[in-house]
Amino acid sequence: MLWGDDDRRRWRAEGPLLDGWGVYHAMADSRDGTVYAAANHVIYGPTVQRSTDRGKTWTRSRKVGLPEESGRTLNAAWHIEPGPPEEPETLYLGGDPGVLFRSRDGGESWEVNRGLLEHPTRERWFPGAGGMSLHSIQLDPHDHRRMYVAITSAGVFRSDDGGASWIPRNHDVVTEFLADPRAEVGHCPHKLLLHPAKPGRLWQQNHFGVYRSDDHGDSWVRVDGNGLPSGFGFPLMLDPNDPDTAVVIPEKSPEYHYSPGGRLVAYRTRDGGETWEPMVDGLPDQAWAAVLREGSAFDDESLYFGTQSGSFFALTDGDRWVEAVRHLPPILSVEVTSWSK
Repeated sequence: MLWGDDDRRRWRAEGPLLDGWGVYHAMADSRDGTVYAAANHVIYGPTVQRSTDRGKTWTRSRKVGLPEESGRTLNAAWHIEPGPPEEPETLYLGGDPGVLFRSRDGGESWEVNRGLLEHPTRERWFPGAGGMSLHSIQLDPHDHRRMYVAITSAGVFRSDDGGASWIPRNHDVVTEFLADPRAEVGHCPHKLLLHPAKPGRLWQQNHFGVYRSDDHGDSWVRVDGNGLPSGFGFPLMLDPNDPDTAVVIPEKSPEYHYSPGGRLVAYRTRDGGETWEPMVDGLPDQAWAAVLREGSAFDDESLYFGTQSGSFFALTDGDRWVEAVRHLPPILSVEVTSWSK
């Protein structure tokens, strides 16, 4: 765990806090401060770990798994998302093979979402390089019954009835490895975010480009041909106060997972993807780096990301990146929260 001062220039590291576990994603619940981790272990398997004392001690959820009659096995826990403020005990968990769970008791126990587990298009889904991961869960603050998920390699799905049923929302997204590049499912989103301030505004970093939707995913516009060196990448960051601002960190290509030209660069758009500008101040001149899909975060004050090589960067005043920590283990997940002292 990293602790930073208010100016985001001085940081210190603690841990490891869950030694021996692969933490694919972790977050501090703003509703009560509890820390949750989507954690995986070679012996104990996938689960959710939770801590109420900022990581000093942890409690493991009761067994998280799939119904025996489904014939499927939970391979990994990928992403954990807090429920709405009016449901303080509700949490959501995404996993491989493209499954969604809900907890109503603060992460003690979990129930699988049948609408996705038994989706009629499931036989046309297939795993990506890291498995069939459900890695993005977005709840609509303007409609408590609407939510979105993104699954590799299945696509983006929307529910308008609280998760009972799911509609593929991949129209206009082109996936080159499919026999039909505009098929209903089989797509490979890498990260999906819903802007909290503008109803219907979604951003997607896909295997084949960066996309924006302004109508809840009913249609998509590809926006990476306007200044980005590559449309391939994993992380995606937003400005919570400006729905037209987004930041991505491209990689060279699907075959080569490192920064184009050997330069680690974050690219920002302020006009909804019409143009992109490099943000390089403070980043190393030469770095064959990679940032994973959960390896970035944002809040009202700043942007943050960590690399597979163990460096952590934060954006300070004046749009300058500060390398706060280096030589950490590979950074799989970055989330930010503020705790009172």
